[in-house]
Amino acid sequence: MRLNQIADNQGATKNRMRVGRGIGSGKGKTSGSGQKGQKARSGVAIKGFEGGQMPIHRRLPKRGFKNIFRKNYAVANLGRIQAAIDAGKLDAKATVTEEALKAAGVVGKVGAGVRLLAKGELKAKLTIEVAGASKSAVEAVEKAGGKVTLSAAAPAASE
Repeated sequence: MRLNQIADNQGATKNRMRVGRGIGSGKGKTSGSGQKGQKARSGVAIKGFEGGQMPIHRRLPKRGFKNIFRKNYAVANLGRIQAAIDAGKLDAKATVTEEALKAAGVVGKVGAGVRLLAKGELKAKLTIEVAGASKSAVEAVEKAGGKVTLSAAAPAASE
């Protein structure tokens, strides 16, 4: 076999439709675009237009409130921290900081900081320094003999 003998399988390729080549072709005159108007032109998509009636996004009422100043905290559960210690990714003797949690793969993007939650069980005695923590998480760490320190950037406990 030579390069000039190579060919696609029968029916594998199809010629493109040549539009605007006479009415006998079936795609002549308007070339499949109907007649006149904005939608007969190329590159047009009228998003949300419903033929003159009020579009659904304007018929439905607005609901709720979106706080643009909201802080997004990364969540660290006690069970994940214990698993990282068991796997040797975290040092139980050193202070566990947000950077250490990120390096160990416990949290992904840190964002506004790390918030400690009480899901799972903690056996190791740890000193944890995070932006926020739930009351039950603080109690669980102290029960295991450790301590939770909230960083200066953390909001007050009353919030």
